[in-house]
Amino acid sequence: MEDLNQPLLQQASREPQDLEHDQDQESKLQDYYNVDRTSRVCSESKKLWLIVGPAIFSRIAAFSMNVITQSFAGHLGDVELASISIANTVIVGFNFGLLLGMASALETLCGQAFGAKRYDMLGIYMQRSWIVLFMCCFLLLPFYIFTGPILKLLGQPDEVAEQSGLVALWMIPLHFSFAFQFPLQRFLQCQLKNHVIAWVSLVGLAANVVTSWLFVYVLDFGVVGAAIALDISWWVLVFGLFGYAALGGCPLTWTGFSIQAFFGLWEFFKLSAASGLMLCLENWYYRILILMTGHLKNATVAVDALSICMTINGWEMMIPLAFFAGTGVRVANELGAGNGRAAKFATIVSVVQSTMIGLVFCVLIVVFHDKIAYIFSSSTDVLRAVDEFSSLLAVSILLNSVQPVLSGVAVGSGWQAMVAYVNLACYYIIGLPLGFLMGWFFHMGVMGIWGGMIFGGTAIQTMILAIITIRCNWEEEAERASIRVKR
Repeated sequence: MEDLNQPLLQQASREPQDLEHDQDQESKLQDYYNVDRTSRVCSESKKLWLIVGPAIFSRIAAFSMNVITQSFAGHLGDVELASISIANTVIVGFNFGLLLGMASALETLCGQAFGAKRYDMLGIYMQRSWIVLFMCCFLLLPFYIFTGPILKLLGQPDEVAEQSGLVALWMIPLHFSFAFQFPLQRFLQCQLKNHVIAWVSLVGLAANVVTSWLFVYVLDFGVVGAAIALDISWWVLVFGLFGYAALGGCPLTWTGFSIQAFFGLWEFFKLSAASGLMLCLENWYYRILILMTGHLKNATVAVDALSICMTINGWEMMIPLAFFAGTGVRVANELGAGNGRAAKFATIVSVVQSTMIGLVFCVLIVVFHDKIAYIFSSSTDVLRAVDEFSSLLAVSILLNSVQPVLSGVAVGSGWQAMVAYVNLACYYIIGLPLGFLMGWFFHMGVMGIWGGMIFGGTAIQTMILAIITIRCNWEEEAERASIRVKR
């Protein structure tokens, strides 16, 4: 009994300086862990921003080409602005979302193959993506050819529908550029060559400014000239990226065209289709918002104002989409290398940083609510309408700073099919009916449509994706990635 009590007696009789010494040791140990955690955050942030930094620039540059086109058209007149907005935001946007989503299958496959050091497979995966996306481009052509009748059927004003149909026909070359540019971008991105994408995007942006000025103001082609300028600019991106990859920039991953690209197309198509469905369901959601607005009173002003808000939202969203890309690559690389805990840590760092940036832009929108539309329009009615929508725009920006990052985790992990079902339920079973109810039944107009779709769709989707990510078993995901790469 005495022996058992002895340690307690010794503990009780220890000198105060000894206890202080132990506390100092514990404090130093805690500091060590804090420093270690800080160094891990810095290390992961460096890896993340090697992707995100150039990706932000390249995505803003690419999106700015659309903004420049819309800005040139907007100063031609309200009908021209509405027509280029609908053609670019709705018709091109519908197909853009599907093709971009299908190309994101490469982020899963190329990212995990690169992490597993299976470099030879990256070029073959990209060629398979070219084949699949090019065939889909032909299937989507009727959207461009019959844009005018489709928009009239959906209730758009005749003058706007006919002008949009003309613009859409001239945007067909732009449509086919997506089939090559998206896979090339992801092929380089998964190899951490985002600086190349950034430089090529800068060249494309410069080409867009010059050609827009030339075709709209010098040659006086009007809104058709703006569409032609956009076609040329996007094909500059395609040739620039392919030129780098094919002329020695990727010696390990690009070894030329291969017959292997034609094998395994069905399996590749299934993953691409799931990826496309996952992203396009969300992308289409906001295009439907534009179409629903066209049925309101004073539809031209409403469409113009909402298009400006969607453009500003899309412009800022290039930052979360860069985090989407960076998170997808980091998670895929770590899972491919078998590091489940590192993939989890990369997710946390990315979500926190993207949310902080989104909060800054949300505050800026609130502060400059009455001035943000001047770059697009000088119409008093449009400026007043954009001012009214600014609060919803701020909320959208904040939510969209989190949701794309969680979608990036899904892409990096290969969860596209599951997230597609989540998007379908949140956006189309909950969000759209709620937006319709608030817009028409409660007579809240655009504010009701947009507000219902934000809180009924985006907010719920973000919450569900957060729960899925938090409950994920990362070690099991690493094992699944290893099996996928070997297969």
